[in-house]
Amino acid sequence: MKKLNLGCGKDIRQGYINLDKKHLEGVDIVHNIEDLPFPFENEEIDEILCQDILEHVDYIKVIRELYRILKKGGLLKIRVPHFTAANNYRDPTHKHLFSFRTFEFFIKNNLYRTYYFDFYFSEIKKRHISFSRGSIWTRFVEYIVNLNDFMKEFYEISWLRIIPASNIYIEIIK
Repeated sequence: MKKLNLGCGKDIRQGYINLDKKHLEGVDIVHNIEDLPFPFENEEIDEILCQDILEHVDYIKVIRELYRILKKGGLLKIRVPHFTAANNYRDPTHKHLFSFRTFEFFIKNNLYRTYYFDFYFSEIKKRHISFSRGSIWTRFVEYIVNLNDFMKEFYEISWLRIIPASNIYIEIIK
């Protein structure tokens, strides 16, 4: 099984091809993810880990490229900051904000504008909104928010957003 740790930085993972734009210890391939195409063949990779990357780049082009290199049935694991996360506004390199529904636009037969893209993943396997691990209160809020998609939606459109989330974890199957 071929796995890719995209934009790994210092998060070097065993069993993965660790790719980053900087030549750091443990990086297997030095490549800027904004330089397309990636140095992989079509449908070469079984699993892609993409953590804390998409908020910094033109992510639609990157997701299209990830689709190209991911095998049919392959898994794309993404972590991005939630749009309520304070870090979105502190970090001047962040270009995009994300909702738990953002990635639905890339799923076949989604409820949104299906004419936007020329590629579609088959399904979303998992979605989770995380909160800082500070108190029992935030752990309780995280549990309630992640009970189902209705609660995630309610969190994002209601006054509950006064409790900022930190990240969105999502798993997508090609």
